[in-house]
Amino acid sequence: MKNQVSKGLPLFFLLFGVIILGCKEQTADSKNMDLALNDMAAPIKESPKKSLSTDFKEYWYAGSAEITSYKLQQARYGELRDGNSVLIFVTEPFLPEKQVKADRGGKDNVSVLKLNATKNYLTGIYPYSVMSSTFYPVHDNQHAIKTSLSVQEWCGHVYSQINNRDNFEFTSHSYFESEADQNISLDKDLLENEIWTKIRINPADLPKGNLKMIPSLEFVRLRHKELKAYNAIATLTTSEGISSYSIHYPELERTLSINFTSQFPHSIESWTEDFKSGFGPKAKILTTTATKLKSLKTPYWGQNSVNDVVLRDSLGL
Repeated sequence: MKNQVSKGLPLFFLLFGVIILGCKEQTADSKNMDLALNDMAAPIKESPKKSLSTDFKEYWYAGSAEITSYKLQQARYGELRDGNSVLIFVTEPFLPEKQVKADRGGKDNVSVLKLNATKNYLTGIYPYSVMSSTFYPVHDNQHAIKTSLSVQEWCGHVYSQINNRDNFEFTSHSYFESEADQNISLDKDLLENEIWTKIRINPADLPKGNLKMIPSLEFVRLRHKELKAYNAIATLTTSEGISSYSIHYPELERTLSINFTSQFPHSIESWTEDFKSGFGPKAKILTTTATKLKSLKTPYWGQNSVNDVVLRDSLGL
């Protein structure tokens, strides 16, 4: 019996060693797999944050928003419509994960320059109300974190939004059957909506030359175009203290030109937009224009009493 046990012991230890080595090799493989998975799941690194000038901090972190009104002539249905536009720029803390304004301070908040842009005009008997919102990091080191659009008129209303996550996540709701409810993932390209805030932060870094750009949500929805990046040609020129940034989309037969002061705070003085208005064979190129009326620096969110209505006179509204 003892001889049988002693003969079996070397075989036992040999098998035990193989099992142990096998477990060690499996553990190493598992660790390598975990590292690979972690690398795959790692978020895309942001570009380094660009420093903010003293002028920028004093202007944009003074506890007020900048509100500017414009006289608008909007091309719609093959005719020019009189109306008004308002651009509201303000800094605020933003939550990059939830992608909403933060209710309180926190280390994870991102400081953004927000633009709320409104347009109001009449098309015959019924009115149009258009509003877009863009949230762009003040450190100018990534794309806009979110941009959205709402349009209301008597036929119905539409809402669309782009969230900046691993890709651009586009969501849209419309009363048109062909558009209806959409959820689309897009590669990250330049956004026309973010250009307006880039101008206010650092126009020297505006993209120039032949490039790909996703047109504004407003243009895409009102002209019923596919949301995607189109070939574009961007130029920046300066004359007598005014800089002009132009984006031309050959395929869309559309050109947007934004005119702003060359010196800080790079106030937007006017803009034009050439595109084919109307539908069918009668569609023709018309030019939308917006010309600055008045501007205020004020904490408008607290000016909501009946007595504050007179402040609209200061904006010519």
